[in-house]
Amino acid sequence: MATASVSATISSLFLSPSKPSLPTRFRFRFRFRVRASSAMATKVVPAVIVGGGRVGRALQDMGSGDDLLVKRGEPVPLDFAGPILVCTRNDDLDAVLESTPKSRWSVNGMLEPWFQSKGLGDAEQVLAYFAVSKLGEPPIDGKTDTNPEGLTAAYGKWASAVAARLHAGGLSCRVLDKEAFQKQMLEKLIWIAAFMLVGARHPGATVGVVEKEYRSEVSSLIEELASAAAVEKGIVFDEGMEDRLCAYSRAVSHFPTAAKEFKWRNGWFYLLSQKAVAEGKPDPCPLHTEWLKELKIV
Repeated sequence: MATASVSATISSLFLSPSKPSLPTRFRFRFRFRVRASSAMATKVVPAVIVGGGRVGRALQDMGSGDDLLVKRGEPVPLDFAGPILVCTRNDDLDAVLESTPKSRWSVNGMLEPWFQSKGLGDAEQVLAYFAVSKLGEPPIDGKTDTNPEGLTAAYGKWASAVAARLHAGGLSCRVLDKEAFQKQMLEKLIWIAAFMLVGARHPGATVGVVEKEYRSEVSSLIEELASAAAVEKGIVFDEGMEDRLCAYSRAVSHFPTAAKEFKWRNGWFYLLSQKAVAEGKPDPCPLHTEWLKELKIV
């Protein structure tokens, strides 16, 4: 699961495409903690877990004892029938893919361009809204006052298996179709891009401080990024996005902000701006571009 660093980022799990022979790889990136469950009433599908950090260990604790943990630099086995959960940083994905037998390829940032560059455009995914602050700490679900049912979601062949694992660990997870999942994935990307950038303009601000003290700034940026994403993807977001994203920030109010992992976060929106300008069109994200330049990120 994309990514597990303590910094919030677009959380995605990679699940294998619909070919029965291809298992999954998930990548989680998030800023929540994961509660390790010791007693599981439900038998969960055994998985290969790549990454032995906070998230990888937490997912292993949610299993039934039959998982295989693969550490940094170790090859992913060819003869394992279950899903592959990749719990590393986005920048480590290439190395993980190279260590995975091609017959098993399937596959918390905008991961679509990376998927497409690897011929994995149909990869199934999971959007993770939970976190692990320290190795061995119990997981904390990303439930908010606007979405008490939880925000974590999955789609595809292994979605039900992943949901069962997370449920066994006391976490929420909904199984969605691809269209509904994509909207939620973009919404999480907008959250990380907007709150981290506004926070970077105010050194030391946590996401909670951004939500409380710089609400007008982050609201303007959310509106701008959402409009650009909707046009680019030809989708209509559900109403109330600003309220949902601000509620999420209140749920993780102590998390620090930082403008980092540009390629996987704000970079996608900046590419939309560059594309439009190159075509002689107005920048769809002028405020975003202005603040990136202000902080000398671009």
